[in-house]
Amino acid sequence: MQLVLYSKPGCHLCEGLQEKLAAIKNIKFDLEIRDITTRDDWFAAYEYEIPVLFIKDETGEKLQMIPRPSPRISATQLEKIIQKYL
Repeated sequence: MQLVLYSKPGCHLCEGLQEKLAAIKNIKFDLEIRDITTRDDWFAAYEYEIPVLFIKDETGEKLQMIPRPSPRISATQLEKIIQKYL
């Protein structure tokens, strides 16, 4: 499974979500971090929305957005949310 995180440098919410994703132990996934400051289309789409987390479908072509979790969510709670999309 692959997750895609749209983020930008210095975003504390993004860093917090990334730390929680790193703490997940029961789901194996690759995490691709996309810096929105590197592409105008990403920046326009997510400037005020980051962090934005997607899961890639089985073909690796389509992305499905996972609703933004609360910054207070635990890694265990985040894992449960991600499992709903598997």
